[in-house]
Amino acid sequence: MTPTEALSRGPAVWALAAGQMLGFACQFFVFAGLVLFWHQDLGWAKSTLALGPMLALLVGAAFAPLIGRIVDRGRGPELMVGGAMVGVVGLFLMSQVQTPLQWALIWMLLGIGQLASQYEVCFGFLIRRLGPDARRAIIRVTLVAGFASTVSIPAYSALAEGFGWRVSLLTGAAVMAFAVVPLNWWGTRAIRAGAPPPVVQPSAPMGAGTRSRRLWLLAVMFSFSGLSHWMIAHLLIPVLVERGYPHELAVFAVAVMGPAQVAGRFALMQAETRISNARATLFTLSAMVLATCFLALSGAGVGMVIAYVLIQGSAVGITTILRPVLIADMLGAENYGSNAGRIQVPSMIINAFAPMIGALLLEGPGFWALIGLSLTLSLTSIAALRALRG
Repeated sequence: MTPTEALSRGPAVWALAAGQMLGFACQFFVFAGLVLFWHQDLGWAKSTLALGPMLALLVGAAFAPLIGRIVDRGRGPELMVGGAMVGVVGLFLMSQVQTPLQWALIWMLLGIGQLASQYEVCFGFLIRRLGPDARRAIIRVTLVAGFASTVSIPAYSALAEGFGWRVSLLTGAAVMAFAVVPLNWWGTRAIRAGAPPPVVQPSAPMGAGTRSRRLWLLAVMFSFSGLSHWMIAHLLIPVLVERGYPHELAVFAVAVMGPAQVAGRFALMQAETRISNARATLFTLSAMVLATCFLALSGAGVGMVIAYVLIQGSAVGITTILRPVLIADMLGAENYGSNAGRIQVPSMIINAFAPMIGALLLEGPGFWALIGLSLTLSLTSIAALRALRG
C-alpha cells in the first residue's frame, strides 16, 4: 500500500470528514435550523432573512477564484483553519445581531468563512497531496459530512427552544472553535507530514481554446445540474403540499434527502475505482432526469415521491464527490484550485438565486413549468458531459 493510499484510508481523513460535517452543521445549516426563531423574535420579513444566505453565496462566488489560487500555492490547510476561525467570529456576531444591516454584513463574513473552510478547499488540498488516491479520501469526507443537516437542524432548534436562538448560536461558535478548528488543523497537518511532497503532474498539452472550452462545458454542466436540483429542493415541501400530500409527509421527504445522499456516496465507495469518473457522472446526471420524471408522476401516489427523494438524493450525493475529481481529469491537476474556483463562480451565483427561480415558476406558470425546466437543465448537463468526452 502506497503512503497516499494509506493516508486516504487513515485517521487524518476521518478527522477532516468530522471537521467538514461539524463545519457544515454550524455554518451552512444554521439558517434552516433557526429561521423560524429569527422570524418570530426579530419580526423581520422572511425575504430580509433570506437575503443573508444569498449574500453569503454571492460573496463566496466573488472570492472563489482567489481562494483557488491560494490552494494552488499549497496554502489549503491555512485556509481551512483560518476559515473555521472566521466562522467562529461570524456565529458569535450573529448571536448579537440587532439590525438588518448587521445581519447582511455578518452573512457576508460567513460566506468567506464557509468558502475557505469547506468542501472546495478541502478537496483541492486532498487532490494536491494524495493525487490519484484523492477520490477515495473525498468519498470518506462526504460520507460523514452528509449527516450535517441531520445533526444540525434538530440541535439548533432544540437549543433555541430551550435557551433561545442567541445561546444556540453561541453553542455553534463554541463547536467551531473547540472542534472544527482543531480537527482541520490536525487532519491537514498529518496529511502534510505523511504524504510525499506534492508533485503535481503538468496538465496534458492542449490549446488555449480547448482548455477554455472544457472549462466552460464543466461550468455549464455543474451549474445547470445544480440549478435543476436546488430550485426544487428548496421548495420541495410546498411542491408536495400543492400536490395534495400532508405537510408532515413533505417534511419527512425533505429529511430523507440527506441520508439518501449518504447512501449514494457509500455506493460509490464500494465501487472504488472500478468505474471512471466520467461514466459515474453520466450515470448520476441520468438518474436526476429519472428522478424528475418520478416527481412529475407524484400525483399517482406516495411511491413516486419516495422514488424521487431516494434517486435524486443519491445522485446529488455522488455528484459532490465527482465534481472535484472530474475537474482534475478534464483540466489536469496542475492549477486545480484556480480552475475549480472559476468553475465554482457561476454555480454559486445560480444557487443563490435558485429558490427565487423556483418560487417564480411555481407562482407563475406552475408545477409543470418547474418540471420542464428541471428536465431541460439536466439534459443540457448530459449534453455538456458528452461534449467533454468527445
